[in-house]
Amino acid sequence: MRFEKGLHQIGSGNFAYLQPSGTWGYSNAGLIIDGGEALLVDTLFDERLTAEMLSIMREATGFGAGEISQLVNTHANGDHTFGNRLLTRARIIASAATDHEMRGDAPPEMLASVMSQTDKMGQLGAYLDEIFGAFDFAGVKLRVADEHFDGAEKRLRVGGKDVDLIVVGPAHTGGDTLVHVPQDRILYTGDILFIDGTPISWSGPVRNWIAACDRILNMDVDIIVPGHGPVTGKKGVRANREYLTFVEAQAKARHATGMDSWEAAQDISLDAFGALEDPERIAVTVDTVYRELNNDHSKRDVMEMFGRMAELDRRYRAQGLGRPRVAPTPLTHGTCGQAH
Repeated sequence: MRFEKGLHQIGSGNFAYLQPSGTWGYSNAGLIIDGGEALLVDTLFDERLTAEMLSIMREATGFGAGEISQLVNTHANGDHTFGNRLLTRARIIASAATDHEMRGDAPPEMLASVMSQTDKMGQLGAYLDEIFGAFDFAGVKLRVADEHFDGAEKRLRVGGKDVDLIVVGPAHTGGDTLVHVPQDRILYTGDILFIDGTPISWSGPVRNWIAACDRILNMDVDIIVPGHGPVTGKKGVRANREYLTFVEAQAKARHATGMDSWEAAQDISLDAFGALEDPERIAVTVDTVYRELNNDHSKRDVMEMFGRMAELDRRYRAQGLGRPRVAPTPLTHGTCGQAH
């Protein structure tokens, strides 16, 4: 399947909505249809993008903002939740940890405020403009979950299909959830998978994320829709796991020598992983490993983390690492691509 913006049919009543290139904020979503019912997996980073997606879905399938009855948020990050308010009929379902983070994480109003002041932030402001400047947070009001579940799994029904929610967090965030359609051998992973992009662990422990990859590798699935990047199979899961294993080992080795997390992030040679999109995210994942090793549960300074990533981005670009950030091209129609 080509990695092109738009709605792609990936199996019987299953669709992936893709946003190349998969860089900061350009996430994927999913749509599951059966028996006159529809479930949406995640919304997008602002209401403009989400409205475009829902319009395309309605044109292609008959299910849009007013027809989708269930919405699952795989985790709390804004690029998977900020469009929730547009689902006028949908019951929003999330894991208990995701629900907690949605109510406590940085709201869109805070992001809008930060983005209005980037001209005063120097290198950090320029970096934030590059990665978030294309999104419109003004006026976005986050609609949180209507229902959360406390266990590790929950089964939903869409028409005659079972849809299983499987909590594998904390990993990328506190409540990462997989959405599995067992009869179709299809899995929507949220940000447990970044394909051709650099994973970033805001929560950890990283070993939980590695375990989540192992769980997927043992599942009976053929088609996997990641949170960012092209539709994949188990090869993509192995690549994600390889990166996480590499960073964890490299960070632990430097922790043992007495380096702090920022020194370690600057010292690690990315090797083949330098070809991934957004390699500067290693700064956050290394810091997460250090927090695990130090049993540090203090509140993290998120802006400091973005400052570190801005500096690494500057250095890596000078070295020719990473990939140019490419925003999705506008759609000229709402037709569905076919999986092949």
